[in-house]
Amino acid sequence: MSKVPKYIQVENFIIDEIKQGNLKVGDKIETEDQLVDRFGFSKMTINKALSKLVDKKYITRVSGKGSFVEPRHITKSLKEFTSFSDDMKSIGLTPGSKLLSYRLIHGNEVPEIAEKLGLPPDTFLHYFIRLRTGNKKPIAISYNYISTKVLSALNIEALDHSLYDYLTSLDFKIIGSDLEMEAVLPTAEQQEILEIDLGALLKSKVLTTVAIDQQEKKLGYFETFYNGELYTYRFGR
Repeated sequence: MSKVPKYIQVENFIIDEIKQGNLKVGDKIETEDQLVDRFGFSKMTINKALSKLVDKKYITRVSGKGSFVEPRHITKSLKEFTSFSDDMKSIGLTPGSKLLSYRLIHGNEVPEIAEKLGLPPDTFLHYFIRLRTGNKKPIAISYNYISTKVLSALNIEALDHSLYDYLTSLDFKIIGSDLEMEAVLPTAEQQEILEIDLGALLKSKVLTTVAIDQQEKKLGYFETFYNGELYTYRFGR
């Protein structure tokens, strides 16, 4: 006989179903009666488990309709750097990336960004746009500028995966990130890509410094627009 309390067994079962992708955002979970039949526990126990899942924001209960899987909210600390992939994994979602476009641009096309990176205007930059997803659901769109002075050649195929993991594989160590945040309204294109209505986006602007060959270098400038309903930042630990 399991020593785990019965209501926690029910909680864990539903959480595992969500994390494994068997239950997706918006899906209706089994009714109380169905869960009673599945586990052989009392309706009071099932109700307690569902109430706990509501408190933990895994599900929402709608009177007369049932219980549904809630979007997981991502809370990111400004005190400690974590990659997007780490953020997704921390809440049980599978991270994903999709390269939307890539091209080389001159610094004089984006003089303010070239200046931030300490580059002369005739320097080339890798410029690419990526869609970031959690369990294949659009979460954020990022606009990325990487100095060719620091990273001359870029593996385009790697951009459909974790950029952080790719940089780490090249022995880059991220040692600093200057961050600015603001709330903005999405463009029509961003609304379409992120599959949202006219709600506010959380925009981050990050200037990243890396260590490579025992030298500190400004690697790139990254602007990311997060779905404000799914993403928040906190300033404390």
